Amino acid sequence: MKCHARVVLVAGCASLALTALTAPAQAAPAQAAPAQAAPGHGGDPARAVLSESDGWASAEGGTTGGAAADTGRVFTVTDRAGLTAALNGGDDTPKIIRIKGTIHGNAGDRGDPLGCEDYRRDGYTLEKYLRAYDPAVWGDAEPSGPLEDARAASAAEQGKRVKLTVGSNTTLIGVGEDATVLGLSLQIRGAENVIVRNITFEDTYDCFPRWDPADGDGGAWNSEYDNVVVHGSRHVWLDHNTFTDGRRPDSAQPRYFGQLFQQHDGLLDIVRGADLVTVSWNVFADHDKTILLGNSDGAAADDRGRLRTTFHHNLFEDVNERAPRVRFGKVDVYNNHFRQNEDTRYGYTWGIGKEAALVAEHNAFTLHEDLTPARIIHQWTPGTSMTERNNWVNGRYVDLLAAHNAANPDRLLGDDAGWTPGLRIRVHHPLAVPHLVDRYAGAGKPGLRNGKDRG
Repeated sequence: MKCHARVVLVAGCASLALTALTAPAQAAPAQAAPAQAAPGHGGDPARAVLSESDGWASAEGGTTGGAAADTGRVFTVTDRAGLTAALNGGDDTPKIIRIKGTIHGNAGDRGDPLGCEDYRRDGYTLEKYLRAYDPAVWGDAEPSGPLEDARAASAAEQGKRVKLTVGSNTTLIGVGEDATVLGLSLQIRGAENVIVRNITFEDTYDCFPRWDPADGDGGAWNSEYDNVVVHGSRHVWLDHNTFTDGRRPDSAQPRYFGQLFQQHDGLLDIVRGADLVTVSWNVFADHDKTILLGNSDGAAADDRGRLRTTFHHNLFEDVNERAPRVRFGKVDVYNNHFRQNEDTRYGYTWGIGKEAALVAEHNAFTLHEDLTPARIIHQWTPGTSMTERNNWVNGRYVDLLAAHNAANPDRLLGDDAGWTPGLRIRVHHPLAVPHLVDRYAGAGKPGLRNGKDRG
């Protein structure tokens, strides 16, 4: 029997070792492909809209992005200036923006490259900052004074350059296999109806991290700029993208004051009342603080009843934590592959925070032998619960919630998130997930073809 990408529940395929089944799969029949072309536009992937029942972004009217754009609002951009012009300040006119090649965020209006020294203001240098706020000299107080002001002014100057706002009714899509956004932070703020597909987001770095002596036991360096921020926006579909630190991994950075000089924040943040988001067939790789839903316990007024997000068929490889970390939202995490290789940092995968309602089912984990399943879940807020079913580790079913509770008897998690997901276009058996996700997830993969997903 031949194993192939459209498998939902495969039997008799030796490579999937289905004889190891110890829990029911609860697989759903295959349905329509997750992406479909808008009426009248054939198989153009730039006109694709999210199919019905494909996660939270398909609810309450669905997500169509810029599919309705007229021909005068279809752009192909090759540099930061072109992308900035096409985005037009984040206006809500339907538009399709095709990204071709590599767009450098740290670049001038004429495309000239900019380095950290170009953003420095008011005499800031890292060397001066390290001398001024060395705990042996400054103590454990929060940095303040002219040099901290200079750092903040320098950071604000970089922020003007690397943050670009995406408005409503927009589709951003990569052309071919190598479309890359390098060093930019896309800000989907206060928008409605946005699609982002087939783009590699790499190395959104902060030249001016801030030292916080009160962060953790020994202090920490905190940076700005997530690759993509969904802030107070609704109906957002992120599909077949790759998010990575790429050429500037945090692991290669020096240590100052005994702590890693971390120049990256998150790969993806979904915050401040954002709602109805589907994150499908992406790769998240080589990063520390990966995905955050709800950025503060105190944001209940904005977030309670919102942050509804679906993650399916994504690859998370060598990420340290937050895959995702959840507050408040009803979040569905199914059919994802989580792979952690040796000699990489690992804290946890799923973070359960204040009023989180995470459902995690039918996922696959590939962990090296030094990692135990008890580490996969981390509870941040006592008294919380999650629904966890039919997740497999290294080819075998493992009750991850029971493993967490056995290892943490002083902070037990409940077993019911309080809701049942219904917006799943198909559910694959966890044993099929690594093959499918590794082959088809991410930018430039063959899954994105003529507006349809081969998964």
